Parts: sequence; C-alpha cells; structure tokens
Amino acid sequence: MLRCLCHWSRAILSSFLRALLLRLDPFWRQLCYFVSLFMLGYFVLSILEPRNPMNRPKSYDLLFTAVSAVTVSSMATVEMEVFSNTQLFSLAILMLLGGEVFTSMLELQIQKVKLSEKMKNRSNTSNTDIHLKYNSMKFLGVIVVSYFVAFQISGFLLVSLYVGLVTSAKEVLVKKNLNIQVFSIVTTISTFSNCGYLPTNESMMVFKKNLGLLVILIPLSLLGNTLYPVFLRLLLLFFGKINSREELKYVLDNEAELGYYHLLSGVHCWYLALTSIGFIVIQFVLLISIGWKSQAMDGLNPSEKVIGSLFQVVNTRHAGESVFDLSLISPAIIVLIITMM
Repeated sequence: MLRCLCHWSRAILSSFLRALLLRLDPFWRQLCYFVSLFMLGYFVLSILEPRNPMNRPKSYDLLFTAVSAVTVSSMATVEMEVFSNTQLFSLAILMLLGGEVFTSMLELQIQKVKLSEKMKNRSNTSNTDIHLKYNSMKFLGVIVVSYFVAFQISGFLLVSLYVGLVTSAKEVLVKKNLNIQVFSIVTTISTFSNCGYLPTNESMMVFKKNLGLLVILIPLSLLGNTLYPVFLRLLLLFFGKINSREELKYVLDNEAELGYYHLLSGVHCWYLALTSIGFIVIQFVLLISIGWKSQAMDGLNPSEKVIGSLFQVVNTRHAGESVFDLSLISPAIIVLIITMM
C-alpha cells in the first residue's frame, strides 16, 4: 500500500513538474531556476562552518556570494580564503549549475520534452520528420553532455596534476592550507563557467610564474563561453567525417530548426571566432606594448610576461581572473580593459 502511494505521488509530482516546465514562459522558468539555486546556495553556505568559526561572514555577504556564484558574475564582498573546503566545493556546484553550457543543456532537454509531447499529439503518418528531429536533438544532447563532462574532468586532472607535481604551485596551497583537489575542482569549474571565483584571495597573482597552470586555464575560459559554439561545431564536423549517421547530418544542416541557440551555422562560427580572437590579439598587443615595463610586471622574465599578458587579456573578456595587480597598471591599460569588457 505504501509503495503504491509513493509510486502515485511520484507520478503526480513528475506530471506537475513536466507541465510546469512546458507551459511556463522561458523568462519565468529561468528566473525560478536561478532564484531557487541561489537561495539553496545561501542556505548551504549558512549552515556550513567557515575556515575560522570566529570569522564567519555576515548573512548578506553569503547571500551576495551565492547570487554571484549562480550568475557567474564573480563579485565578492568577502575574501575567498574565509570559506572552508566544503563551502568552496558548494560554490563550485553553484557555478557549475549556473554556467552557460550547463544551463543551455537544460534548455535543450526542455525543447526535447516539448517535441516529445508534440509527437504524441500527431498521427503516426506525419511523424517521420518529427521523429528525425527528435532523434537529432537526443544525439545533440549526448554530444553537449560529453563536451561538458570531458572538459570538466580533463581540466580537473590537468590542474591537480600540475599543482601536485610543481613544487612552487604546491607550496602556495600548503601555505594557504588549501586542499589540492578542492582547489582544482573550484578553479576548473570557475574558469570553464567564466565566473572567476578562485580559492585564493589574490586570484591567479600568486601563480603568475606558474606558466603551465596559466596555459591550462586559458583554453578552459574560452571553451566554456564565447568560443563554445565554435568548438561544438568543430566537434560535430569531426564526428561527421567518421560517422554518417542521419541525425548528425540533420544537426549540421538544420541548426535553426533545433532551437539550440549555441548551435550556429558555419559562417556564424567563423565570424564569432575571428571577432573573439581579433579582440584578444588587439588587447594583447596593446598590453604588451604599453605595460611591458610597468610595475605590475616587475620580476617577470619575457616568457612570464608574454604568457601572463595572454592570460590577462583572455580573462578580461571571459572569466575575469587576474594574474597582474590591476592597481599597479597604468590608466591607459585600465581603459583598454574596460573597453574590452
């Protein structure tokens, strides 16, 4: 009897949520999603103990931090080293769930459910085309999830391996009493989701001589945001060369029909790639030419200046992580950074 009641309750709840998702306006659906997330995040951060119980952040600071993590805006009112490892991990989950790629995955699943409902209301004779579209959306969903998971795992492994093997990077975490795994998870998710929350108070400034770590993070910040549509299409084209599935061909030829706004045509991907890379190159050249002998780059060799500058300009338009002390940079570069943002 109890099992039957649980089954019916679950079925009713599932039907209610399904109807709510399908009929709710996208604006209200996203608003409910983000509000629910940051309220849950605030509750979790509130009940977890900070690193130092005597230095507990105020409630409004925790709320602001939760909102910033979910909306991947990375604005902070407290130092990140105040948070314990469990709180940092919770912030990583919020950034993950609020990131551009993850939220687009949810929208794709909702579109797939809507199409499934549409199929049920049509006769079998008119279902051939819509079945192909549905199967193509399922295929695209698998590709997007694989893309998302692959870069999260590979980013975590590369960051943790680097920090674990390179003494100078490992010493930073030891001095700050930061767990390597938590640091790697938070840094990978934050960079990929373009949030910019890092476990260190100084962002990446304490790692400005660790060029390998900077090189690992640069593509992550691009792959999770602006250049995501470009690399998604490249991935689909790659599979198209080794697989002749009908669904794959449909995805590549009917990007507008699928309603996945990150799936762009080849021409639009070219425009996006050239524009994004062009802005990065322009800012990089200007930063190098103006700030090469600035106080912010004191103590760095030419390689460290070049890689650090590249990391800085990529993050200006993406994750917002900083390898230079911006208070030491000239006003001309500050204006350049503001313009590029």
